[in-house]
Amino acid sequence: MSNRTVRYTTGEIGRLRVIEDFLPAPADLVLREDNVKVTLSLSRRSLEFFRREARKRRVPYQRMIRALVDTYAERQAGGKGR
Repeated sequence: MSNRTVRYTTGEIGRLRVIEDFLPAPADLVLREDNVKVTLSLSRRSLEFFRREARKRRVPYQRMIRALVDTYAERQAGGKGR
């Protein structure tokens, strides 16, 4: 912790610049897509890779695989991808 003292002054702050609100609306933060459950066989090597990487990032490995497949499908369809 720092022992520095904050000093407040009176008067003008200086030149200010207004920044437009660039944050998305709360409703836009909770994008829900319809997901469909499928059975998929992966190589043990691939599954271990996703599990390991997901553990590092503290996310479910299924989410990583879904994001990969979604990005691939979107790019193949001519979309932007992530």
